Amino acid sequence: MMELDSKAKVQEEVIDLRQYFAILNKYKFKVFFFALFIAIFAGIVAMKMTPVYKATATLLIEAEQAQAVNFQEVMGLDSGRKEYYLTQFEILKSQAIAKKVIKKLNLIEQPEFNKPPSALARFKIFVKESLPFLPKNSVITLSESDLAEQEVQRFVKVFSSRLSISPIRKTQLVSISFEAEDPKLAAAVANAVGEVYIENHMTAKMGVTQKAAGWLNERLSDLRIGLDESEDQLQAYREQENLIDVQGVVGLVTKELEQTAQQLVIARNERNQLQSIMRVINEYGRNDLERLGSITAITSHNVIQDVKKEVVSAERRVSELSQVYGIKHPKMIAVKAELATVSRNLSKQVYSLVNGIEKEVKTSQANVIALQQELSLIREQYQLITGKENEYRKLKREVQTNRNLFDTFLSRSKETEITSDFNAVVARFTDRAFTPIEPIKPIKSLIVALAFVASFGFAVVLAFVIEALNDTFKSSADIENKLSQRMLGLLPLVVLNKNEQLNQHYFFEEGARKFAESVRTLRTSFVLTQLDKGSKVIEITSTVPGEGKTTTSTNLAFSLAQVEKTILIDADMRKPSICKRFNIPPYHPGLSNLIAGTEQFDDCIYYDDKSGLTVMPCGQIPSNPLELLLSPRFAEVLAQLKESYDRIIIDTPPVQAVSDSLVIAQQADAVIYVVKSDDTRIGAVQDSMGRLINLNANIAGVVLSQVDTRKVASHDYYHGYYTDYTYGNEKES
Repeated sequence: MMELDSKAKVQEEVIDLRQYFAILNKYKFKVFFFALFIAIFAGIVAMKMTPVYKATATLLIEAEQAQAVNFQEVMGLDSGRKEYYLTQFEILKSQAIAKKVIKKLNLIEQPEFNKPPSALARFKIFVKESLPFLPKNSVITLSESDLAEQEVQRFVKVFSSRLSISPIRKTQLVSISFEAEDPKLAAAVANAVGEVYIENHMTAKMGVTQKAAGWLNERLSDLRIGLDESEDQLQAYREQENLIDVQGVVGLVTKELEQTAQQLVIARNERNQLQSIMRVINEYGRNDLERLGSITAITSHNVIQDVKKEVVSAERRVSELSQVYGIKHPKMIAVKAELATVSRNLSKQVYSLVNGIEKEVKTSQANVIALQQELSLIREQYQLITGKENEYRKLKREVQTNRNLFDTFLSRSKETEITSDFNAVVARFTDRAFTPIEPIKPIKSLIVALAFVASFGFAVVLAFVIEALNDTFKSSADIENKLSQRMLGLLPLVVLNKNEQLNQHYFFEEGARKFAESVRTLRTSFVLTQLDKGSKVIEITSTVPGEGKTTTSTNLAFSLAQVEKTILIDADMRKPSICKRFNIPPYHPGLSNLIAGTEQFDDCIYYDDKSGLTVMPCGQIPSNPLELLLSPRFAEVLAQLKESYDRIIIDTPPVQAVSDSLVIAQQADAVIYVVKSDDTRIGAVQDSMGRLINLNANIAGVVLSQVDTRKVASHDYYHGYYTDYTYGNEKES
């Protein structure tokens, strides 16, 4: 069961393209003729539209302007950037250019710039003034100048809407286009925009040049005064300090300071060495000659070394002679005396050297102190001289700066004066606009084509919308889905001429085979569905008048009369139509007379020779038809008719009009409900059928009447109920 339900849902969700094609086929002529009408109307409008011409001039905007000398710093130009070109394009579209062109060509006097408001604009103003709830513009009193400015702004707005500036990619060219109804005016305006742009730039450049020259002259005067003052201050300082060659003096003092510092370092080293020797001497003691003789500074002295050599030589001779002679030998005594003399000389020299070192220590100390004092004096002199040098350099730098500024401004001033009358243009024409021959709009063929396509699409959409909003019955599927009832058959729409009525016996005519076949199909469907119910009394009703209820009753009765004994009763005693259809006199007795008992049955019936159908008209129209139908006499009449006839067809009033059909439904064996195709509202039919169902009426099915069979051939919505083909030519007996 779950699988079956899911398959059913999938089938319901599948889009049936045949429905869309059926809708398109239904409205195809309306859609086509609507689109054709709109296209023709658009063509007429396009023919009446004023042609608009477009003229285009081409400007070359110079990337590097011709310069007599380079003074771009004064002009503030940087034409190497993209922003430069974008700025020029915006200048071309500016209001300043537009105002000058309008004034130059006197466009205010041109007729096409002074057109009255269009019909659409006037309509908008009228609507806005007529509807009180719309916001109103506050009234502001303007002066004449403000009004004139407003008028100019209006012209500028119109002018700008027709002007287009289009740069040509990857070039320095720009196209200036203007649209106008007058081709000569379009060319004149396009050229005028370029000319005004060039003139405007030249004027602006000359103005900037003149302003720059004036400003430079003012600055030159101030700079000249400043330069003179700084030079005077420098000269006064030189004279005050007696400065001739400041740099040479500073260099000399610097060199002297370096030499003195080096001498001081050397003197300090010598003093430190001597003091070290004196500390050793003081530590050994002045009387210890042996230890004093071991001091490096003493032993390394040349005198000491020479004396030591003599001592060594004397000691060697004493040693040699002692081996030969005795102690008292004169030679031994002489050698020993010589050794003693040399030894005393060594001691004397050591004492002398020690005293000399002590004196040198004092001398080196005095030398260090003197050098320190001299270095301090030189430093003071150096600081004094460098201070003067700094002040001198400061004054000299001020003079140099003022001189550089003065020279720069003097150079710019001379350049500006020389080039002030040099009129280099920022742009030039490569192609001037010429008078166009062909208008650019309206493109009449395009307008017509677009109007046709747009209106065709709109009509198609509108057809789908109308079809979606149409809540009437259009197919057997609608009958089954919306009413949950079976469809017994359909009656095709018979196309008649104006004021022509359908022949009552159209069912039997030669040209009505398809119509007759539809009625026979209806008869067959009804008989087959009611085989086991024995439905003799058949009520035929509808929702509202005009749905083909009486036509259905009559033709179903014709069809049944061919195979069974049938009587047709007109139970619509408020608006009867059977008498008129069968040409029965209105005074002929009928159902009302039979129920009232004023006439006999044989007097109340009419026999149609052509169809073999027995007809019971309404009879005399009663004042209380509902009471007659509610009377037991009506049930007795139906019981008597059942004994004599196989089928009793009762034509009743519409359900929503009166309650007569509801009363008759309680006496009928089956109810056939007639619905007019593409006309009757679904809600109304559902409501009426609901009333019948509440009375337990046996609704046999629904008949869809007045179906336009011209639309049937494109789909199979009525498969089994109608076909354009006939099978054989034999008439059913």
